Amino acid sequence: MAIDSSGGLLATAGADRAVFVWDVERGYCTHAFRGHTGVVTTVVFNIDKKCMLLISGSDDATIRVWDLVKKKCLAVLEKHFSTVTSLVISTANNCLLSAGRDKVVNVWNMQDFSLQTTVPVYEAIEAICIFPDDSELLQVCYKKLKKSKDNGGIPLCFLTAGERGTIRIWLAEGGKCVYEHLSSDAMVLSDKEEEKRGFTGAVLLPSANKLMCITGDQRLLFYTVEKSDMGDVSLGISKRLIGNNEEVIDLRFLPGEDNLLAVATNLEQIRIYDIHTAACRQELFGHQDIVLCLDSCLYSSTMVFLASGGKDHMVRVWDIKSGSCIAIAEGHMGAVGALAFSRRTKKFLVSGSSDHTIKVWSLAPLEERTSGQKGPAHLSSLSTVAAHDKDINSIAVAPNDSLLCTGSQDRTARIWKLPELVPGVILRGHKRGIWSVQFSPVDQCVLTASGDKTIRVWSLVDGSCLKTFEGHTASVLKASFLSRGTQIISAGADGLLKLWTIKANECVNTFDRHEDKIWALDVRTGDEMLASGGSDSVVNIWTDCTQDDEEEALRKEEEETLKDQDLSNAIANTDYATAVMLSFELGRPFKLLNVFTELFRKEKMDWQSQVQSILKNLDKGHLRLLLGYIREWNTKPKFCHVAQRVLSELFRVFPSTELIKVSGLRELLEGILPYTERHFSRMDRLLRSTFLLDYTLSSMSVLNPQEEVKPSPRVPPSKNEDPLNGNHETELQPRKKKAKHTKTQVN
Repeated sequence: MAIDSSGGLLATAGADRAVFVWDVERGYCTHAFRGHTGVVTTVVFNIDKKCMLLISGSDDATIRVWDLVKKKCLAVLEKHFSTVTSLVISTANNCLLSAGRDKVVNVWNMQDFSLQTTVPVYEAIEAICIFPDDSELLQVCYKKLKKSKDNGGIPLCFLTAGERGTIRIWLAEGGKCVYEHLSSDAMVLSDKEEEKRGFTGAVLLPSANKLMCITGDQRLLFYTVEKSDMGDVSLGISKRLIGNNEEVIDLRFLPGEDNLLAVATNLEQIRIYDIHTAACRQELFGHQDIVLCLDSCLYSSTMVFLASGGKDHMVRVWDIKSGSCIAIAEGHMGAVGALAFSRRTKKFLVSGSSDHTIKVWSLAPLEERTSGQKGPAHLSSLSTVAAHDKDINSIAVAPNDSLLCTGSQDRTARIWKLPELVPGVILRGHKRGIWSVQFSPVDQCVLTASGDKTIRVWSLVDGSCLKTFEGHTASVLKASFLSRGTQIISAGADGLLKLWTIKANECVNTFDRHEDKIWALDVRTGDEMLASGGSDSVVNIWTDCTQDDEEEALRKEEEETLKDQDLSNAIANTDYATAVMLSFELGRPFKLLNVFTELFRKEKMDWQSQVQSILKNLDKGHLRLLLGYIREWNTKPKFCHVAQRVLSELFRVFPSTELIKVSGLRELLEGILPYTERHFSRMDRLLRSTFLLDYTLSSMSVLNPQEEVKPSPRVPPSKNEDPLNGNHETELQPRKKKAKHTKTQVN
């Protein structure tokens, strides 16, 4: 799509090989241009006092110039040999620049549409931009541009972004590259076609002082001019917008940094997020394959280290402050799936791999690194052990650095003595592979989570299982201690987080915020903040709000107590209107029932007019609540007379046209009608029992009270009846037979 400078016209192009022009204000199509034989990939307007043109490029390697006034094609430019990906017009130089995947940029004369020059750029170009003369971004190549200006004329310079993931600025005259930004975050790490993640677009922002580039993995990178202490000028990333996190595999809070979280996704880079703003602060590049595990430590008061291991069989240590890799550990023959720093001394790093081995790496070279050494140091292995029969999934170091625990797919967890890796207790009992292990911060026990859907707590003394927690419906992938070892938080493949109390051995809460497996879980010490991430590409931040919930519950309880007192005072002062509204606010249906009961008992006052005035002040929400309360009262014979009286006054106050607007009225009435019919039937039976003859016969068990009999002693006798002898053929004779039959049975 493209919008003209006035904002009144919109051009759209797509796979239907057509270009449409729309009137934005009126919303109808003004032009429909057809002529391209392939997908139209780019369009641009050129509207001024002299001409009204629209230029389009296609994957048929042609550029077409359309006249908006004459509604026809003026020219077809055919100097590209591949898809035309970007078009831009330089009004100052009166020329058109076109870029394509044939690795060249062509400059065309806008007067006769002739080719002026061709600049080879040696990469497939996806976007091209032209800088205005007052743009601060041109400071990165100011010296070379100044030489060109001294030679005479205004130089035409343009920016290109493409498959190599680098930003370059070119001079059209001579085809010279005057600036190249080599440290791009989108640089291609491999020559394989499927692994290329270069730029797919670039836009010069309206302020002309920022450049936004779009990468192939759905990121937006914002570049600005940065000046170093030495006076050098270059482009630097000021902001990142992540379009897709891929699958979150692991994450870690960075100690010493209150708001930073390191996230490893299904990519080669590691992303550092600000948890308060959800912005990506920086990205760490260096791994050649997917990063599988992370761990962090506070090395000194000013230095925070992050360790990462991946499928490239390498372990890297990063300095968060500088964002550079300061150490590399090589030696594993398989993917590194588990890492752990030493907790107390910060002198070693332990790694576990799919080659079934664990290695202890010395961090001594990092002390030399801090004194000014450049480039990453190479860590040496202190000890190596073939620890398990299958892949190692998790590693944990004890708080005092004396023990190491490893969990593997061979369904066992093993305890090792550090730093020599002397084997200790073997923890057996899980029926499937162990995904997570962790030492208790206060007790001599270790926590394991397994694919058999259970969590177990083991004793370090004899390796016995102390407790087993069951509740997940799928594999438990992560588990960690909380609240100084009194609680456990677990994450499973069922997408659930569960909070367990160790003393009661039960699940106290379940959190459902993920839609797929939860692979990553980390707890920040101090304020008990959690971070979780999984296959749904979502990172959730959790905080302990127990105290806030208790304070909120206490505040609500105090407010309800005060309102209860106000309600009692309103009833005592016969302020029934206020009492009704307070009952609605508190959600007390039986308090409201008592208010109406007290109101109906006042015989001396005109209760009907007062009830109607109260009902008139109710809105639709209150009417729905009142009808719901009436439905509840009407189910009990003790309260039905009050419910019916309120319902009667409600129908008098509100016409049917207003009541129909109440939401859910049908369901409410369907609940009221059956009990109302039952109450009226009961009243009818009570009324019939007041007739003396029927009551007497019913007491003698002669007249069945369930039969629908309509006795009427005042009915005149018919022709076949003898009023003196009481000979009643229709009623009395059958009853005499029935009574005689009863007497025979008794005899």
